[in-house]
Amino acid sequence: MKWGFLSANHVGGPRPDVLARELEQRGFDSYWVPEHSHIPVDRTSPYPGGGELPDGYWHMMDPFVSLMAAASATESITLATGICLVLEHDALDLAKTVATLDALSGGRVLLGIGVGWNAEELANHRPDLPFNKRFSAMRDRVAALRAAWTMEEASYEGTWDRFTPSWVYPKPAQASVPIALGNAGPVGIRHAAEYADEWCPIDASLYSLSGEGSATAAIEHFRNLVEEGGRDRNSVPISLFTWGRPKPHRLEAYQEAGVDRLVFLPPTMDTSRSELELSFLDEVAPLIAQFS
Repeated sequence: MKWGFLSANHVGGPRPDVLARELEQRGFDSYWVPEHSHIPVDRTSPYPGGGELPDGYWHMMDPFVSLMAAASATESITLATGICLVLEHDALDLAKTVATLDALSGGRVLLGIGVGWNAEELANHRPDLPFNKRFSAMRDRVAALRAAWTMEEASYEGTWDRFTPSWVYPKPAQASVPIALGNAGPVGIRHAAEYADEWCPIDASLYSLSGEGSATAAIEHFRNLVEEGGRDRNSVPISLFTWGRPKPHRLEAYQEAGVDRLVFLPPTMDTSRSELELSFLDEVAPLIAQFS
């Protein structure tokens, strides 16, 4: 099993170049950063984690600038978004930004994406897009990005994204930047099974078909959906974000379920306690040694 770490990525925390170097030296294979362009002061969308929204959510730095800093300080670690709010960008601008990062890093980018939970945030970017249409818009966006990255004269015509035949450069160092979908709900998991290159949900968000909380049951359900869609059930790698302090019995269950990568979440999203990120790496080191 491979190991990743998601940083809160705010300006008062560990610098992305320093943290990525630490991760690479400690045997982690991937460095992940989240994205929120802003948090509207007035919102009705509840925080999925429950309670008050930690202030780290509105202090996040730009993910792609941070990943470029990380790329310049490392040699092999995968540079991942966890996740990019893919609908809060212009399609062609996002295609260029991601391809540029991939080209300059030597093909190390993994684009983790999602539709987001904050309706007010999306509305500020896309007043034309109803919140309940965000999954169909994400399907369009993924297809548009892949067209921009792989076609010499790229074009796309969809419901929510479209552009005329165009030269869109640079192209990624990879044939196409792999896209990991972070969706965990009934609709999102079907999208991931149908067209994601990878799946990257949070374990606490996964439930079995009966409604009982079970990450391993959800993983089996996901693989069944992949197979129903005509792909090999084991062909879509799973990077699982683990919520809370990792426990050996949970890691053992994930390993037995065939999880390809476990991504540790930061111990806190409060900016006042950002120093805990580096000490957390020391805390999980014995577990990594045990399960690697």
